[in-house]
Amino acid sequence: MGWFWADSPNPPNPRQPHLVHASSATPPPGCPMHAVPPPNSSRSPLDGSCPVKAANASLTPSDQPPRSLSKLNPLNYMPSYISQSRAENQKRALPLERTVSSIPRGDAESNWEYPSPQQMYNAMLRKGYDDTPEDAVESMVAVHNFLNEGAWEEIVGWEERFSRGLSYGWQICRRGEEGFEKRDMDEAQLPRPKLMRFQGRPNDLTPKAKILELIGKVYPSNFELPFDRHDWYVQRRTPDGEVREVRYVIDYYSAPPEPTGEPVFYLDVRPAIDRPTAAAERMMRWGGDFWFRASGIKARENVST
Repeated sequence: MGWFWADSPNPPNPRQPHLVHASSATPPPGCPMHAVPPPNSSRSPLDGSCPVKAANASLTPSDQPPRSLSKLNPLNYMPSYISQSRAENQKRALPLERTVSSIPRGDAESNWEYPSPQQMYNAMLRKGYDDTPEDAVESMVAVHNFLNEGAWEEIVGWEERFSRGLSYGWQICRRGEEGFEKRDMDEAQLPRPKLMRFQGRPNDLTPKAKILELIGKVYPSNFELPFDRHDWYVQRRTPDGEVREVRYVIDYYSAPPEPTGEPVFYLDVRPAIDRPTAAAERMMRWGGDFWFRASGIKARENVST
C-alpha cells in the first residue's frame, strides 16, 4: 500500500483509477504483499517498512541501494528517482505509464502519482521477490492503486463530516451512516482536503490493534492483527480559512476470502487521537450511528414513509 511518488519528468496521459471500496479489492494470488509468509519469517520487514512500498528501486541511476536517509523524499520516505529500466532476465515488457491518483498533494497543485508496473517490478526484485510473475504485475499495481483510492475515499468522508467543526459534524453523525449518504450538502463550499505526507509503520501496532491482539489470544479464530499500518497526514482547511494538519491511521486487515479463493482485504481508517477533538470525532461518528439504530429512529422513519 501507499505507493506514491511525486517526481515524474513528463508523465503520460494516465487513466484515472476507478474508486472501489477498500474491502472489495481482491489482489491476485501472486501478489507478494498478501502471500502467506514462511514459518520462520516475521510479520513484517525488520526495517519497519511496508512489505511492498519499501521494496523501492535505487536512489541513483546506477541502481545502488540507498545509503542515507537524507536522499529520501521526506514526504513519503521514498527515493525521488525510481528506475524505469528493464530488469535483467526480464522476459515481458511492462508498461512505463504512471497513473495519476485522485489524491491531491499538499505541497503542489497536482495529485500524487502511482508507480508504473515496471517500477513496481524493479522494486520487488530489489527486496528479493524473485518469483514475482511478470504477467501479474499490472494487476497488482491496479489493486494497490484501488486500495489507496479507497483509503482516501474514507478520509474524505471523515473530512466532510468534521472539517466544519464538531457541531456541524454531530448534525450529520446523529443521523447515522445512512443519514450521511442522504445528506443535503453544498459540495462546492466544502474545502478540499490534501495529503501532505504519509508513512508506513507495519511494526507499530495502533492501540486498537493491540486491544484486538489481546482479544485474539482468547478468541484466536475471530480476531487477527493487521498486516500493515500507514499514517497519512492530511491538510484540513476550515470554512474560515484556518489550515491544520490531521493525522489519520489506516490498519490493513485480511478478510474472509471470496468463494473462488481469492483474498479480500478491508481498511480501518480513522483520525489518530492526537488531540481531544479527534477523540470527539470518533465518538460522534460511531456513537451517532449506534444511537440512530438503537433508539428506533430508523424504524420509526421507515414506518412513516
